Amino acid sequence: MFFALSKTLGVLLLPTNFLIVLAALGIALLVTRFAARGRALGTASILLLALFGFSSLGNLLLYPLEARFPPWDAARGAPDGIVVLGGPINPDLSAERSTAVFSGGADRLIAAAALAHRYPNARLIYSGGNANLLAGDASKEADYAAAVFESLGIAKQRLTMERRSRNTSENAEFSKAIAAPKAGERWLLVTSAYHMPRAIGVFRKLGFAVEPYPADWRTGSAPGLLSSSAFASDGLGNADTAIREWMGLVAYRISGKTSELLPGP
Repeated sequence: MFFALSKTLGVLLLPTNFLIVLAALGIALLVTRFAARGRALGTASILLLALFGFSSLGNLLLYPLEARFPPWDAARGAPDGIVVLGGPINPDLSAERSTAVFSGGADRLIAAAALAHRYPNARLIYSGGNANLLAGDASKEADYAAAVFESLGIAKQRLTMERRSRNTSENAEFSKAIAAPKAGERWLLVTSAYHMPRAIGVFRKLGFAVEPYPADWRTGSAPGLLSSSAFASDGLGNADTAIREWMGLVAYRISGKTSELLPGP
């Protein structure tokens, strides 16, 4: 139920989708006795789409998430293992094209490969199945990620591909079962910087102590946050990403998957 709601109601509430639905409703009302309300609703929807698209709202919503955890400090020494969360690869399109097709966030794989080269004794787990609501067993993100890692020079025997998980909660659950971390071991968690608070919260709740290694930043330093975008798609994309993540934090806290609303260091 939780997974289905996240892929239906959660998607509908994203700014782009929600405002388009409101605009369509406004248009439908134009042929009824509520035409005035329809015009108001349509106008408000278009103005809000423009606001999200061309303003810095998306940046301002993303920044607190991305700034929550600092870059990883290598001074503590080599890690015993690395967990990389899926998301960068589109499994269905990859299955159609018979090669890994990235949908964004490829920094996660690049950062993990760089870490694997730097720490040749560290185990590497990639956790990613298929996050689509209706997905079969044929297209799994981990299957294509393995070939990407090998092409980046990571030996196949170092890789463990977890291909069942559909969301962050299952990422943590299945990764912990595979890693079976022992007392004193140090594991890194690689995911997008904006996603790190929720991911860390889930891993902590399950008792898997991981050190955050954020990657795939979408915002820069604080002085540049107020800059607007010349392309509405950029602003809307950042707004959708940020609000999806904030909704995820709230949903995971309410459902008990995390112990804090906004986990921090």
